[in-house]
Amino acid sequence: MRPLASPARWGDLTGKRVLVRVDFNVPVAERNGEVVVTDDFRLRATLPLLSDLLGRGASVVACTHFGRPEGRADPRYSVEPVRRALEALCPGVELMENLRFNPGEEACDPTFGASLVEGVDYYVNEAFGASHRAHASIMVPPTLVPSAAGPNLAHEAETILALLESPRRPFVAIVGGAKVRDKIGLVRVLAERADLVLVGGGMAHTFALADGRRVGDSLVDPSWVEECRTLLKSGTVVIPLDARGLPTGAPFGPSGGEARAVDFAADVPDGFSALDIGPDTVEVFTAAIEGAGSILWNGPMGVFEDPRFMVGTKAVAQAVAASDAVSVVGGGDSAAALDALGLREAVTFVSTGGGATLRLVEEGDLPGLRALRESPFA
Repeated sequence: MRPLASPARWGDLTGKRVLVRVDFNVPVAERNGEVVVTDDFRLRATLPLLSDLLGRGASVVACTHFGRPEGRADPRYSVEPVRRALEALCPGVELMENLRFNPGEEACDPTFGASLVEGVDYYVNEAFGASHRAHASIMVPPTLVPSAAGPNLAHEAETILALLESPRRPFVAIVGGAKVRDKIGLVRVLAERADLVLVGGGMAHTFALADGRRVGDSLVDPSWVEECRTLLKSGTVVIPLDARGLPTGAPFGPSGGEARAVDFAADVPDGFSALDIGPDTVEVFTAAIEGAGSILWNGPMGVFEDPRFMVGTKAVAQAVAASDAVSVVGGGDSAAALDALGLREAVTFVSTGGGATLRLVEEGDLPGLRALRESPFA
């Protein structure tokens, strides 16, 4: 794949206006009567680029999506809290209002895309987490003005592709999450490239069903059983040996519940649902991680928001953090688990985009990357 252009090539930017597509879709909450950003990791990640552009004399405008306002202005999704947080971190950068207030953003409307670069001299895509979407702010600007990849976007793409193309062996992939349909393509690719693919989370129950086990009332998707059975025949995919769960209907989630977690062996009986991997699986998975040369982790091992079912995800996170392997964590819930355990700094790389990571692994490219490579100004 041809290297992406860097904004460093533009030299002095005095008097120039630069539009930077960022991914500031960050969590917010009301505190003392004011809505504030509760996790500014994505903002801080852009500071090297924004500071560099300002230092070279540019007038910098950033643009982002924020939530799902469904193509109309909605004060609940205003970027104003994000704007205040950005101003505190990097004064002098203008932040446009939420791109998704205009239906042309998600529809990739060329007129809306062109309006974003009116009066703009250069465009930088620094939104890896949004680059799997063919939206106007991602696809249109590179066709109209000189464009480049921000350092984070370039580094994330290069890191993930290098892990797939030339990993240190053994290459161990860990894939979790609730729905098998969301991750089956990822498992398919990794089954061919990795030495082991450890499957956990709700998606593992469909694999267990494909393996001839009883899964009780656990989350399954029967339409994917045959595909899971084929993947198990690869010899690379490893599924849980046991599980931990609750009687069906017992409450679970962030607020927890009164019922005591129950451990199951290979089969989950009727009237129960599995919500985490069990102790034997924890032992097998952590041993595989400890022996890895490269690790890719995407998705939790269970309902980790509930303290009763944090055990599997916590064990995996600690094993990844303690490993000497090159470790890449694919954003989303996996990154949230690392943060909750204070382990983010102990892994090699944490992606800012879970969905983008999935698509890049599955397809080897992203719409946003193609747009930059195919720009007439490249």
